[in-house]
Order: sequence, then structure tokens, then C-alpha cells
Amino acid sequence: MKYDVRFPSGSIEKRFLKALNRISPAGIRDQIKKGILGLADNPRPYGEPKIKPPVEVYEHVAQFRLRVGNYRILYDVDDKRKIVWILALRRRNERTY
Repeated sequence: MKYDVRFPSGSIEKRFLKALNRISPAGIRDQIKKGILGLADNPRPYGEPKIKPPVEVYEHVAQFRLRVGNYRILYDVDDKRKIVWILALRRRNERTY
């Protein structure tokens, strides 16, 4: 069964899209978009470990990450309602987690 991929609020979506639009080249942006769409079919991709300890993003908690190049998509999964909550897009560095 497919999951619905959403943002928890309009402000988080706005921040995510702003970060996405700053990324160049455009090929990386396309890979990030494909990665997000892929979470609808498989919210826990093989080889992507759970974040330990979970990371607080705004007032939400990211328990999972998806690696796309040097970027990480931080998200959470609600299995009861079949929703993947996209929380942040961050460049991989020491402040990512």
C-alpha cells in the first residue's frame, strides 16, 4: 500500500522548497524529488538506517534519513495513517544531525 508524502505545515514546506531551489546543479534537485516520491512506495529504503537518537526538527522529530548525494532528507513515518512526513533538507555536515 502506498504512503502519502506530506509536509506537516506550510512553513516547513516553504523552507524545504527554498533549500531545494538553492541546490545546483539541477540534476541533484531532480534526484532529491525522485527520492521523495520513492518514499511513497518504500518509506524505509534498504541501507538507510534509522537516526539514533532521533533529531528534533522545528517541533517535530525526524527518525529517518534518506541520502541523496551530499544531501539528507530528514523525515518521519506514521504507519497507522500511512503518511511520510518530510521535515527538512540538509547538506551533510557535522550540524546535519
